Amino acid sequence: MSGRAGGRGGRGRGGGSGAGDGGDRPVGSGRKLHTRVKTARGRKTSSTRWLQRQLNDPYVLEARRQGFRSRAAFKLIELDDRFGLLRPGLRVVDLGAAPGGWTQVAVARTRAGQPPGGGGNKGGPTGLVVGLDILDWEDVPGAVCLTLDFMDPAAPDLLRHHCGGPVDLVLSDMAAPTTGHPQTDHLRVMALAEAAWEFAEAVLSPGGAFVCKVFQGGTEGTLLAQMKQRCATVKHAKPPASRKDSSEIYVIAQGFKGRPQDDG
Repeated sequence: MSGRAGGRGGRGRGGGSGAGDGGDRPVGSGRKLHTRVKTARGRKTSSTRWLQRQLNDPYVLEARRQGFRSRAAFKLIELDDRFGLLRPGLRVVDLGAAPGGWTQVAVARTRAGQPPGGGGNKGGPTGLVVGLDILDWEDVPGAVCLTLDFMDPAAPDLLRHHCGGPVDLVLSDMAAPTTGHPQTDHLRVMALAEAAWEFAEAVLSPGGAFVCKVFQGGTEGTLLAQMKQRCATVKHAKPPASRKDSSEIYVIAQGFKGRPQDDG
């Protein structure tokens, strides 16, 4: 996902290719066939290793089968299964949404863009999902897709306008471009997390939740203290779909108590 969710205007869109139903079977089940990639002339060894990993990654294969735009979709599916983040009728914002894997899952599990239904697995109230990214990105069916800088001071008001008020869940799977320098990369990721949390404080309704990518070592002390002050529970988790050699983890803050200006 993009390192920063925003860019030029506030152009909303809809449509595009479809997706799965939010995950329909455990990933990695069934027979595993290993694909070996020959080193081609002009291709670096590191590129060959990356390609081989992609071709043999069960999450990549399953994402392709279910129509998800990225393997990252399964990270949200697993976090939702554990923490109960998504349900029909919720209003959800996905920051740094491109290419749209998390947005697809949010649409499926909130019934965004669907007519109101009755009981059963396929029924329930209709949700609303808004995805924001700094880059132009392909529309996700059922979602409002914006090319918008969420750090723009006008972004929270614009978002509330699209949602008709505060939202129930803010998602952020953003990651800044890596430099190869661990300390610098950590600072960049935490700067994004702090900006995402500031945005979430401005748009979340009481009882809402916030999910954000951070790196191993967890959330910085000051930011973590703010979340704990404003939310009923704050936990860290690494979903199974997150690669073992990745230092990424996620902070999950639930039970938002309200913005600071609401205290008085």
